[in-house]
Amino acid sequence: MNSLLEIGGKVILKKGEGRSLKQGGAWIYDNEIASCERTGENGCLVRVEDFDGFPMGTGFINEKSKIRVRMLSRRDKTVVDEAFLRSRLQAAWDYRRKTVDTASCRIVFGEADWLPGLTIDKFSDVLVVQSLALGIDRLKDMLLAMLTEILAADGVTIRGIFERSDAKVRELEGLNRTKGFLSLEFDTKVEIIENGVRYMVDVKDGQKTGFFLDQKYNRLAVQRLCAGARVLDCFTHTGSFALNAGFGGAAEVLGVDASELAVAQAEENAKRNGLEDRVRFRCADVFELLPELREAGELYDVVILDPPAFTKSREATKNAVKGYREINRKGLGLVKDGGYLATCSCSHFMTQELFAETIAQAAKSVHKRVRQVEFRTQAPDHPILWAADESYYLKFFIFQVVDEK
Repeated sequence: MNSLLEIGGKVILKKGEGRSLKQGGAWIYDNEIASCERTGENGCLVRVEDFDGFPMGTGFINEKSKIRVRMLSRRDKTVVDEAFLRSRLQAAWDYRRKTVDTASCRIVFGEADWLPGLTIDKFSDVLVVQSLALGIDRLKDMLLAMLTEILAADGVTIRGIFERSDAKVRELEGLNRTKGFLSLEFDTKVEIIENGVRYMVDVKDGQKTGFFLDQKYNRLAVQRLCAGARVLDCFTHTGSFALNAGFGGAAEVLGVDASELAVAQAEENAKRNGLEDRVRFRCADVFELLPELREAGELYDVVILDPPAFTKSREATKNAVKGYREINRKGLGLVKDGGYLATCSCSHFMTQELFAETIAQAAKSVHKRVRQVEFRTQAPDHPILWAADESYYLKFFIFQVVDEK
């Protein structure tokens, strides 16, 4: 048996602790543990027992992290071997084949696929991996080799693998931030097609793994609203919502982002799709630009708000509410009567209920009456594991402004 897969200890929970785990979650925190007998290296597999000896499953331990154990299996005495890991990867791929367009998709979504701390995205014929936990990091090469074989057996050839484990959160696991090739070198600018729209994805220097696949079907929902419309896309990044609006027949689209690099990439993507005559971009601070547009009397048929997460901690949620309320207030002020607002939050601390309440407050403050068209969340290749709150992060509303008081 591979030495990395041997059981290297046992963890016993305190009485009354492990509530999230017992509800179906995947993490055990350091303050929930009564005792730990670790015989293997940090990052090894351990058995987990409740205070009374009841078996809770098997997970990776990291004594440098507050998330002390990340569960790999909830079954008693699971044999974790290469066949077990291959079955996890096969199940992840089979699920994507049934639920999403796999030309470009997220194949592995960490805890939601019971491969804690691991993200693997497929962009056309390239894989991008992000490893954020010590235990899974030790198995990364093995898992990628297995996944490549699984894809090949399904007729999918992978020409290269790039690592984007450069997120700051790795430091909380005692890991260095790293990125680079895990295969022979290749051109890291990769063309993909999504919803009929072409993009050039920069897997080396783009945000996170290079492209936000989670909004795939939300972009398609917006595309359907935009025939003949005047559209404003805020926080456009590399232009994905703006380009979907143009592809959907918008008469005029303005995409705005504070990053000059993102705007340059968005402009190239517009040319790639032959949309540069109707879809243009501007580098500006959205919070500053929206009042200027309002002052100039500008109004739009569709306004799209896709800001970065305003909070990455529970403690900062109150300030985040203020940020979301302000940006939605400003966005709504630019929507024509009868027009549409598409707005989202990508923080799991911003619950659906809190986000809806915040938008309602924003609408009231600018005397706009709205009706909900639909509520959406992340694409199915980013599945939500109930009881693992961190897997449910994207909330996406479309509203119509029905009249003005």
